[in-house]
Amino acid sequence: MTSKSLSPESLAAQALGWVDETTRAVVPPIHVSTTYLRDPDNQYRSGRVYSRADSPNYNQPEELLAKLENGADALVFSSGMSAASACFLALAPGDHVIVSKVMYWSLRNWLMNFATHWGLKVQFVDTDRIDAVRDAIQPGQTKLIWIETPANPLWTISDIAALSDLAYRAGARLGVDSTCATPVFTRPIELGADIVMHAATKYLNGHSDVIAGALVSARKDDYWQRVRMIRGQLGTVLGALESYLLLRGMRTLFPRVRTASANAQWLAERLVAHPHVAAVLYPGLATFAGRAVAAKQMRGGFGAMMSIRVRGDADISGEHAAIATAAHTNLWKRATSLGGVESLIEHRASVEGDGTPAPSDLLRLSVGIEAKEDLLADLEQALAIAHRRNTP
Repeated sequence: MTSKSLSPESLAAQALGWVDETTRAVVPPIHVSTTYLRDPDNQYRSGRVYSRADSPNYNQPEELLAKLENGADALVFSSGMSAASACFLALAPGDHVIVSKVMYWSLRNWLMNFATHWGLKVQFVDTDRIDAVRDAIQPGQTKLIWIETPANPLWTISDIAALSDLAYRAGARLGVDSTCATPVFTRPIELGADIVMHAATKYLNGHSDVIAGALVSARKDDYWQRVRMIRGQLGTVLGALESYLLLRGMRTLFPRVRTASANAQWLAERLVAHPHVAAVLYPGLATFAGRAVAAKQMRGGFGAMMSIRVRGDADISGEHAAIATAAHTNLWKRATSLGGVESLIEHRASVEGDGTPAPSDLLRLSVGIEAKEDLLADLEQALAIAHRRNTP
């Protein structure tokens, strides 16, 4: 069988079937050299000069991710922030960009506090509303539409196919932060996107032990070459060990994400009716506002991220009940980040501060691969404690 005939699951599990030609090892070695030998005539026929621009450590995770996303090329970065910011730095001062209002908070802050001062015209729009995006487009000026779907922490769904058509007609590119959907459920390039971004720290690695980012491009065009140049010149490259660990994590991507997603669906359906839960935000629920679009572009599941809004009562506000709930979980760990095998819980408004779209009673849940019954029982006992009279 050729790689073209293999399923994405098989390609990921075997890391494209790569075997080291020297040792015949099925696990890739870690290359720590920063520099490479010139040929006697002063050429670099190996194709490598210096690892800040290129390293054999990158090759496998990049090639695998490009295959999984059905893209022309991929680049790994030192973080999700460095990957995403490279897409904006590859534009020119004065260019207009449209960005999702609900999105990764650190990138939003960077766009507001750096990109605008650098010269980009950044406009935040409800990208789940096609008409709002259409109205925001500035003909000849809009160069990039950037969406996150599902969007953290409300899990808003934007229609990738519809927005890619708008971007194409406007002469702009569509970039998609697909961190939470992962290529297990959504492949934005197949829906018309130009660039796909992953905070690879999260699901691609999946073990909460690597900071990494990744981009996949539909084409190897001039814009993509600028993105590659930015990575090399700014030095936002992934280390040798981190590249190795990222590839290791990607080999179990499909079973991890599918198990966590199934857990999230099960939990969401049961928490909807819980007396201490005011609302459950999860694209897999039939009552969720973006359910129809999510079902169209997410194949086989709706991801493992969800949020709950904790109900207050006469003795405690929703905000304090949410904070108290997180304080009393045992199996769920109170920590920032998402996408690991362990389940995490966080009061998101406290983290994001002023301007956050997260309601004060919202808890963000990154559902892991533990037994779903244990996860539900832990949440239920924490909610019960939070709602006892005089809970601090």
